[in-house]
Amino acid sequence: MHKHIAVLFLLAGLLVPGCGGESKHDEHTDAHTDGVETVTVTKKSAAEIGLTVYTASMQPVAGGLTAPATVVPNQDLEAHVGSLVQGRVYRVFVNVGDAVTAGQVLMTVEGLDIGTIKAGFLKAKASRDYARTALERQKKLFDEKIGSYKAVLESQAEYDKALAEYKAEDRRIHSVGLTDEDVTNEKEGEAHTAGTLPIKSHIDGIVVERNVVVGQYVDATTNAFRVINTRTVWIDGQIYEKDLPRIGAKTTAVFTTATYPNRVFTGRIINIGQTVDERSRTITIRGEFANPGAMLKPQMFGELKIPVGANVDAVMIPVEAVVSETGRQYVFVRTTDTTFEKRAVVAGTSVGTMIEIRDG
Repeated sequence: MHKHIAVLFLLAGLLVPGCGGESKHDEHTDAHTDGVETVTVTKKSAAEIGLTVYTASMQPVAGGLTAPATVVPNQDLEAHVGSLVQGRVYRVFVNVGDAVTAGQVLMTVEGLDIGTIKAGFLKAKASRDYARTALERQKKLFDEKIGSYKAVLESQAEYDKALAEYKAEDRRIHSVGLTDEDVTNEKEGEAHTAGTLPIKSHIDGIVVERNVVVGQYVDATTNAFRVINTRTVWIDGQIYEKDLPRIGAKTTAVFTTATYPNRVFTGRIINIGQTVDERSRTITIRGEFANPGAMLKPQMFGELKIPVGANVDAVMIPVEAVVSETGRQYVFVRTTDTTFEKRAVVAGTSVGTMIEIRDG
């Protein structure tokens, strides 16, 4: 069922309080009744100023919502880097702004625990290699009818034990960021630095935070570096809760910013917030955007424009029927043939020459 509202629509200008123009009291008058402001316009005055009355109705809205938005890092392409073992910073190799690759050493940390971990791995590796050689020897002797089957079983048990210990130590070094090569490829002349741990970047990206200096004590709670990759970014926009039904999941969106006035960035909506901000009564809507040339920087401001499908109905009136005054918007609703009542409204999406009335 359609809802109809008679709205004053002026083609040649409207003489209303505070809007300027020459007022002729014998042709139209202004009145305030019970706090409601009204305008009375005679038929002669209406003809002179080209007054038109438009009947508002529910119509499909096909346009777009514009929301203030902020660029934020894509958290799937962000990494905090630090040491899982306590010690002191031995060397730092990067600074803020440096481009790094996955596996690149950002700093080294020196500590007794690191030396102990490395020694434990090397000992377990040596024991595994010895037990494997002993097992192979006993199998060969048994095949040549020289050794006993009992000796083979005993060697197998020793090897299984050594292998289990090696795997445990191997998992331990990997858990702190070391690889087998980091431990086994150390040169003899580097023995005095065997207690150092290389701290590597987990991803390709740019160093945006460095929180350590040489000699600083660090442990598992220290966030030494923050690395982000901005080949794609997230853009968070704020929409009013009343606009939520208009937005479909996985819809396309565009982002514009004053930084690049002639550039439009295209992306897609990937998430619609599940909570409403208590103060602003807005919901966060997130889009994912490609970022060629790293043009979009985290915390950059702009506008997120989201298309609205035509399957949503709203009260639509001509744009020229909305009067802006002292930061508020009004329309004049006809109550009699010559009387119009001034009512505050909240305008919404503009579609061509029409505009949506969200409230009022």
